[in-house]
Amino acid sequence: MPSVALDGEPVPRTGDLPEASLAELGDRPLGFYVHVPFCVTRCGYCDFNTYTAEELVSRDGTAVASRDTYADQAIAEIALADRVLAGPRPRVSTVFVGGGTPTLLAADDLGRILAAIADRFGLEPGAEVTTEANPETVTPEYLARLREAGFTRVSFGMQSARAHVLRVLERGHTPGRPEQCVAWAREAGFEHVNLDLIYGTPGEGDDDWRASLDAAVAAGPDHVSAYSLIVEEGTRLAARVRRGELAEPDDDTMADRYLMADTVLAEAGFTPYEVSNWARTPEGRSRHNMLYWTGAHWWGVGPGAHGHVGGTRWWNVKHPAAYAARLAQGSSPAQAREVLTEQERRFERVLLELRIEQGCPLDLLEPPGREAAARAVAEGLLDADAHRAGRAVLTRRGRLLADAVVRDLT
Repeated sequence: MPSVALDGEPVPRTGDLPEASLAELGDRPLGFYVHVPFCVTRCGYCDFNTYTAEELVSRDGTAVASRDTYADQAIAEIALADRVLAGPRPRVSTVFVGGGTPTLLAADDLGRILAAIADRFGLEPGAEVTTEANPETVTPEYLARLREAGFTRVSFGMQSARAHVLRVLERGHTPGRPEQCVAWAREAGFEHVNLDLIYGTPGEGDDDWRASLDAAVAAGPDHVSAYSLIVEEGTRLAARVRRGELAEPDDDTMADRYLMADTVLAEAGFTPYEVSNWARTPEGRSRHNMLYWTGAHWWGVGPGAHGHVGGTRWWNVKHPAAYAARLAQGSSPAQAREVLTEQERRFERVLLELRIEQGCPLDLLEPPGREAAARAVAEGLLDADAHRAGRAVLTRRGRLLADAVVRDLT
């Protein structure tokens, strides 16, 4: 959840959505994203909407927001969502708690938030319930409490197995801790565990990246996400690159690291079902992320969280104090929204669906886009068999150039 402010049209104080958007509620899955904006420290590369304790204290030393009261605020927004989405609607199929560092909240607080969603909306049988977790913030007991509360999946931020790479990223955990957390999660009864990795950090060599991949595979997760490092403006990492202290990540190196990840993970039995995500089995895939990539509905809870229902997308005020104040006044915490046109929705379908294993239907494309798809097949960027069957599906080489392929097709 990047911290960049977005423009949009005003949202009613009640948070009500357009009737045309609400009318689509029953045609696709419904999920919840819950943003927990607290961190112990801010990692040097992070551009997400997060706050340390020191950043949430006024000049006179008074706390303007607290993680101790956050669960009650999130539950208040869930009650608001229940009122706004009062018509026919499906039960919730996925819940994802992200951050920030969700596991800075007490396990019982995360459980209370989940229970509020279940009580208000109902959970589908076998619903996927995920939380992100920083390795240094969990214990075996904490993970057991989460599992008892109904969480079914946990995602640990590993990033690297090399200490010097973690230092550049300003990560707080030590090498080996994420792997230990995977073992604890398994002991707690979690069937589905993800490890997040980042490649292309300045100072990371090929051997470092291979070691990180090998360590992640050996830990025994059923899902691995691998993302290229992006140097975001306004971060400490960007300042260090600008001063020449660190080298800008190189595109060719990034491509080589991606191919290494794809090879190592494939040899270990993982399938790339999205450009940056690999799973051992279909059951291990992130159903919540698939909800995003296929344009389904979700309500975003928390400061800066984004939601989407039927072509209307909105985002909450960013600061935890402003978020709490809105809810205390009985108002929606939404800052602004946009109602997408049919053309914009079609563009987003191509942009997102092209990233997943099934690709996107060719009939979503305008005539110039279909011509570009044919050229992409000839260039080895789209799969020829899928193209003959009426779909645009990226090849392995196409995944390396996914953004460029999208531009050509749209």
